[in-house]
Amino acid sequence: MDHTRDADHALSAAVRKATLRLIPFLCLAYTVNFLDRVNVGFAALQMNADLGFSPSVYGFGAGIFFLGYIVFEIPSNLALRRFGARIWIARIMISWGLVACAMALVHSEMSFYVTRALLGVAEAGFFPGIILYLTYWFPRAERARIVALFMASVPLASVFGGPLSGALLEMHGALGLKGWQWLFIIEGLPAILLGLLALKALTNAPQEAGWLTVEEQQALTRTLDAEADLKAALTRPRVLALGALYFLMVTGLYGIGFWMPQVIGDFGLDPLSVGLLTAIPYLFAAIAMVLWGRHSDRSGERRWHIALPLLLAAAAFAWSAYSGPVVPTMAALTLATLGFYAAFGPFWALPTALLTGAGAAAGIALVNSMGNAAGFAGPYIVGLLKEATGSFSAALLFLAGALALGGLMALCFRGPADAAKAG
Repeated sequence: MDHTRDADHALSAAVRKATLRLIPFLCLAYTVNFLDRVNVGFAALQMNADLGFSPSVYGFGAGIFFLGYIVFEIPSNLALRRFGARIWIARIMISWGLVACAMALVHSEMSFYVTRALLGVAEAGFFPGIILYLTYWFPRAERARIVALFMASVPLASVFGGPLSGALLEMHGALGLKGWQWLFIIEGLPAILLGLLALKALTNAPQEAGWLTVEEQQALTRTLDAEADLKAALTRPRVLALGALYFLMVTGLYGIGFWMPQVIGDFGLDPLSVGLLTAIPYLFAAIAMVLWGRHSDRSGERRWHIALPLLLAAAAFAWSAYSGPVVPTMAALTLATLGFYAAFGPFWALPTALLTGAGAAAGIALVNSMGNAAGFAGPYIVGLLKEATGSFSAALLFLAGALALGGLMALCFRGPADAAKAG
């Protein structure tokens, strides 16, 4: 009994130390990652007019990022497993930082498409690589909370990035550069610096962690190895089902992520006001992600923790299409953003529980690749609908439909806990 109690204590201590040691850096890295991915939404407030981009051109360019990302995502995750997270994540961050800064050189439709595609290639594997990396450190029962903590970086990127991007646009004309060029340069540099810091901040696995005691290393390694040994075989249809569900979730994420500044900007506000208002939905979303992920871990339930927030987001997007003035529109967008972000922690607890080893590297990347196809489709369809109708109402209804379908699909999915009860 004392031995079991000591092992439990060592495991808890190891998880606590890993959380404090790794999660703050990973959150900061993902905040910069997401900001460099979607700051084109703020740049578009000036860039589209400067370069004569139509909504469909902008939507295609925003989304083409994901084509390069998808092609290189699985090879990147396999490379992370082979070369180690520390070196590979550092390489990814330095690469995307350089390309993000180079976005300031865009001068035509083709250069816009090329640099956005190259940014996707440079970033490929970062998010699924981190999700895989978290499985090296955190037991299954902790993962919805840990993933929610990590992914809270996404709304926080907009909480801080929105006002920052709006302020950088006000630098228009400084040293002969446009405001949107300053935005790309200044927001791209932190990725390069963090990539260099990753070589010191990250540890590949518990066995290499000098900041854990031997007992803590052994307790954490035993638990993770046992979970790998007990995993059920994952069939291809289930991987595809997870990917299809993630596709619908990401449709909402990027469909609004690339366009929210312009939705709010349609009310005739200046860039700084747009940035400040954009931060509101993401602040509430960050809080909801952490609380909802923690609740999912405590209850052990996943399906309803995915479905309910997605259905809430769908209803809120439908409301936002007809909400009229800025205040009810912001309320609707806040509920919608809160909803689809809250679902991400419980969602990623499913594939990380079902996939381990080399299968996890490829499987997690495959699920993320399928979802990121929506990163191309969502913004492009939103742009086409905006151009065809002259407003965002039809686009917001499209996003509502995608998330409603995702919520219903989540209820049909049988995760590991459900399978255990049935078996």
